[in-house]
Amino acid sequence: MSGERVVENASEAGKQTRLVVVCGLPGAGKTTVAEHAVDALDATLFRTDVVRKDLFPDPEYTREEMRAVYDELFSRAEDAVADGDAVVLDGTFKRREYRGRARRAAEELGVPFTLVRVACEEDVVRERIRARSGDASDADFEIHQQYREEFESLAGEHARVDNSGTLEETLAQVDRLF
Repeated sequence: MSGERVVENASEAGKQTRLVVVCGLPGAGKTTVAEHAVDALDATLFRTDVVRKDLFPDPEYTREEMRAVYDELFSRAEDAVADGDAVVLDGTFKRREYRGRARRAAEELGVPFTLVRVACEEDVVRERIRARSGDASDADFEIHQQYREEFESLAGEHARVDNSGTLEETLAQVDRLF
C-alpha cells in the first residue's frame, strides 16, 4: 500500500476498524476461520482466491500473477479500511514480504493488526480437500504439500488456530481471539 491514508469513520456503532490476515496452507481451513472472524468483527472479507479469479479467469499461478493478486488484494483492503471498515484478508500469505506488507499497511492506516495462522493435521487436510466442492480455491493436496515446503516461517506476534478438530472447536478458538 503506497502513501499515507487517513482512516475516516474509524468507529461506527462500536465496530472497530482493523486489519486481520488469516494465513496458512491450502486446505487448512483459512476460509472457515476468516468467515467466522468476519462475522465476529462485522468485517469485510477479501480472499486471494476470489481476487485471482477476478483478475485471471484462467490463472497460471506465476510469480507475476501472485504479485498482481496481492497488489489488488491490498488495494481493496486499503480502500475498505480507509472507509472505516474492519477487513479480513484470506490467503496463504506464504511469503514474509506479504505478511509484512499487511502489518505495515495497518500501521500506516493507524489501525490494529492481527495475524492468524491456521494450522491443521495433514491427514485432515487431505480429507477436506478431497471433500470440498464449489470453492474458489483450485488448490489440491499436491499444492498443499508444495506450499508446506515453500511457506516462510512467521516472525513477530501472531495467533494460531488449530483446525484439526471439529468445526465447533475451531470456531471457539476464533471467538476467543475476537
